[in-house]
Parts: sequence; C-alpha cells; structure tokens
Amino acid sequence: MYNTNNLRPLGNTNMLVTPIGLGTWQFSKQKNMAGKFWPTLDDDLIEKLVSLSLEGGINWFDTAEVYGNGASEKALSKALQKTGKKQGDFLIATKWWPMFRFASNILKTIDERINALSPYPIDLYQVHQPWGFSNEISEMTAMAKLLERKIIKNIGVSNFSAQKMKNAWETLDKKGIPLASNQVLYNLLNRKIETNGVMEMAKKLGISIIAYSPLAQGLVTGKFHDNPELLKNIGFRKYSSQFKPGGLAKSLPVVMLVKELALKYNVSPSQIALNWLINYHGNTVVAIPGATKESHAKENTGAMSFRLSDEDMARLDKESSIFK
Repeated sequence: MYNTNNLRPLGNTNMLVTPIGLGTWQFSKQKNMAGKFWPTLDDDLIEKLVSLSLEGGINWFDTAEVYGNGASEKALSKALQKTGKKQGDFLIATKWWPMFRFASNILKTIDERINALSPYPIDLYQVHQPWGFSNEISEMTAMAKLLERKIIKNIGVSNFSAQKMKNAWETLDKKGIPLASNQVLYNLLNRKIETNGVMEMAKKLGISIIAYSPLAQGLVTGKFHDNPELLKNIGFRKYSSQFKPGGLAKSLPVVMLVKELALKYNVSPSQIALNWLINYHGNTVVAIPGATKESHAKENTGAMSFRLSDEDMARLDKESSIFK
C-alpha cells in the first residue's frame, strides 16, 4: 500500500495526487476512432482495474471526451460507483477535445462532461491538444470562467509546447489562477520534453508534468525485444519506427538496464521505468500508465512502493540520454 503522506500537489494547486494515476483511454469501448486503438474491455474487468488501482493506493484517474466520445468517462464513473468509494476519496481529470472547435465550445459542452462523469466532479479539466480554432489564451479564458463558477476545480493543458504552456500560464496567472499541469508524452525512450523547453518551463513556472505513455506502449519493459512474435498483435503501434528492427535495436541497451535493475530491486521492468519517471525530477513528474489486465493495475501501484537510488536513476538517465 502506498504511503499517502507522499501525495504531491499538482502544480501550485491544492489538488494532491499520488505520483501514479490510472490512465483510462482503454475504457473507450471502441466507440470512435480514438476508441478503436484498444480492444473492448467488459464492465467487470473495468471495475476490477479501478478497484485494484484504488486498493493499491492510487487516488486519481485520467480520462477524456475523445476517448470513445464520453464512453471512457461513463465507464470510469460506473466502475467508481461500484467500488463503494465516495466523492472525495479520489480525483478525476478529464479533457476537452479542441479539434474544429472554438474556445466557446468549452462552455457549451461542459454539461456533457458533467453528465458523463456524474455523480463525480471534475477535479482537473484539460485542453487536450493545441489544435483548436481558438488560441490558448481564449481557451484559458473560457476555462477560467468554469473555475470561477465552481464548475471545475483546476485547469490543465495537454501536448502544449513550452511557449503555449507559458501563454496559458500567464493568462490564468493574471486572474490569480494556477495552471496545474501539462500532460505530455514522456518515458525513458522519449525524453524530448527535456530538450524542447517543456520540462524547463514547467519547472520554472511550477507546473506539473503528467507523463502519458510512460512505458512507451510496453516497449520499455522488453517484452517485444524478448518475443518479437508479439509485434503481430499490437495494432497501429507496429507502424511506429520504435517497433521496427532498427528501433528495437536502438532501445535494447536501455531495456537491458531496466531489466538488470528489476532483478536488483525484485520488481518488474515496468515498475523500474515508472519509478524513474516519478522520482528523477523530484515532484515535477507524475505518470498515468493504463491497464488492460489485473496484473497491470497491480504493477502500476507497486511502482510507488520503493525508490530507486540516486546512482541507479543516474545510470538510467545516462543510458537513455540518446532519446532526449
């Protein structure tokens, strides 16, 4: 069980989260294009994954409008209700999808998000991508209205560049509102945010990084290096250069070190990769691995039960620096 004394504030907000939350894209029920990335999980399994996450100490869940056009939000709410936990025992983050929309849509569609997650509040509302017809300043202005009306509790962004993140922060800061977080792709095999200014700006402004795909879609665990046959059944991922022979060869040294440390600490490779993410940058980074099996949920929570030594974190940093 994770020590809840180690909860972290998300950015400069009062939202206290465990270093690891549960990402729930996989609850999408194949309802739209985004949902078809995952197989359909039945309600009993979703309930078990949510329950195991809570039992293991996780206190927050990340979902989004675009995950099955609300299907993930609804499935998460349904599963949480089945656990018997009450409002306040956990936190929910969701996201507004900006594509082909103006910032005014944030206000027009908030009732849909509220209804999908009912009876639970939105603890963190994020702009999912910097792809809207409006700019980040207009979007943050709309988000601020929701917060001022107490419809949402905190504001975040996702996939924002350093400059767009700074613009969003400045817009909210003028209103006395902190920008809680920027949810971005980050793992041992993709460390670009450390060289493109995002990590530096986040630390400077006191914004948390929420790392999605923290296990590089399973690549960092070594299972695809050990058994290339698995590559036949991974859907869209197999077209990524990381999963081609050259990509696998490039990531092998990192994977070998992750496995070596897994033996040393008597944990799984995924737990080593997650533990590095949530500790190497102090409290700046939190991670949201997904889970499609009960074993995944248990491994996620177990990643919070130990801490890599500074020496071992430095070794992982050095070995994976090629991916910055």
